[in-house]
Amino acid sequence: MNTHQTTSLLLGLAAIVILARVLGALARRLGQPAVIGEVLAGIALGPTLFHGAISDALFPVSIRPLLGALAAVGVAVFMFIVGLEWDAKLIRGSGSLAAGISFSSIVLPFGLGMVLALYLMDEYGTGDQTAFMLFMGIAMSITAFPVLARILTDRKMTRTPLGVVALACASIDDVLAWSVLAAVVAISGSAGADTWRILLAIPYLLGMLFVLRPLLQRYAARRPELRLTPTVFACIVAGLLLSAAATEWVGLHYIFGAFLFGVVLPRTGTEQLRSKVHERLGEMNGTLLLPVFFLVAGLKVDLSGLNMDGLGALALILLVAVGGKFIGAFVAARLNRMPVRQSAALATLMNTRGLTELIVLNVGLQLGFLDQGLYSLMVVMAVVTTAMAGPLLSWLLGRPTGTDLPKTTEAPEASEASEASEVSERTAGMVRTSVKAG
Repeated sequence: MNTHQTTSLLLGLAAIVILARVLGALARRLGQPAVIGEVLAGIALGPTLFHGAISDALFPVSIRPLLGALAAVGVAVFMFIVGLEWDAKLIRGSGSLAAGISFSSIVLPFGLGMVLALYLMDEYGTGDQTAFMLFMGIAMSITAFPVLARILTDRKMTRTPLGVVALACASIDDVLAWSVLAAVVAISGSAGADTWRILLAIPYLLGMLFVLRPLLQRYAARRPELRLTPTVFACIVAGLLLSAAATEWVGLHYIFGAFLFGVVLPRTGTEQLRSKVHERLGEMNGTLLLPVFFLVAGLKVDLSGLNMDGLGALALILLVAVGGKFIGAFVAARLNRMPVRQSAALATLMNTRGLTELIVLNVGLQLGFLDQGLYSLMVVMAVVTTAMAGPLLSWLLGRPTGTDLPKTTEAPEASEASEASEVSERTAGMVRTSVKAG
C-alpha cells in the first residue's frame, strides 16, 4: 500500500463508522433496529445516489479489495458469535411447537421462492437454473435470529412465552437455512476444478462435532475456573479463522466454518467465558467491521435505473417473501391452538431478515447465483421486511404483558419453559452487543 491508499482507507473507515453510528441512532429513535440505518448508510454511499460520485470519492477502486477483506473478517466473526450463542435448550424448552412452526415457515416460502425463480428466470436468471431456484427458495426462507432477539429485548418480551417460542423458531430456522445453503453451495460446484474437496466437508463436520467438541468439553470440565486469558482468547480467534478457512478451502463458504466453530465451543460451565469472548469480539465487530460489510454490500446495490418492470419484480418478491413466511408461520401456530393475535405476532417476527439475509445475498452474488439487478431488489426486500416488524408488533400486541401465549397441549413443562426463557434472555442480551441491533 502506498501513502495515498493508506490515507484513503483510513478516511473511508472513519466515514463508515460515523455514518453508520449516526443513521443507526436515527433508526433507533424511529423505533427501528439500528441495522436498518446501517444498511441505508451503505446504500446511500453506493451508486444509487449521484451515480456513485460519493463512493468514488470516499472509496477509490484501489482500496475496495481491502474493504472487502475487512468485511469478510467481520462476517466471519459475526457468524462465530451467532454459533456461540446458539443453544439447543431453546428448542428443547419449546417442544414440538417451535419445530412445527419453523418447518412450516421454511417450507412454504421456500417453495414459493422456487416458483418465483421460474418466473424471474428470463430476466434475472443465471447459468445454473437449479442453483438459482434453490437459492431463491433459501433467500425467501431466512429469519434473522439476532434482529429478532433485539426486537424482543427492546420490547421486554424475552421472558414471555411468545418470546421464547419466537427465539426457538428463529434458531431452528437459522440452522436449517444454513444447512440448505451449504448443500446448494456444495452441489453448485463453486470449488471450481477442485470439486473433489467438497467431499471433505462431511468428515470435517463429523470431526468438529464428535471429536473436537468432546475434547473441548472435557478440557473445560477439568478447569471450572477457566478465564479468558490472552492465550485463551488468541486460541479462540485462531480457531474461528482456521475453521472458516477450512470450509472455504473445501468449497463451502467461510461463514459455515466460523458458525460451526462457535457451535462446538462448550456450553456448560463456560457462561462467563463465552460472555467475555462475546464482549471483546462483538464491540469491535459491531463498531467497525460490520459497518464495513454494510458499505461493501451497499456498493453493490444500484437502484438508480429501477423501472416499472423492476418495481413489478420487487412487488412480487415482497409478496412471496412476506406472504410465504407469514402464512407458513401463522397457519402452523393456529394449528397448535395459539390465539390469532399471538399467531400473527409470531408470523411477523419470523419475517425479520436483517443482516442474516444480507450475508446470504452476498454469498449468492459472490458465487453467481444472483445478478446485480436481482441482488439490489433482494436487499430492498430485506430492509422492508425488517423495518415492518416493529410497527406491526405494536399494532398487534400493543404493550407486552408477559401473557402473550397461553398454554397449549404441546406447551413445554414449567421448568423447561423457565429454563428456555432464561436462555432466551441471555442470548438476546448478548446478541444485542455484538450486532448493534442488526
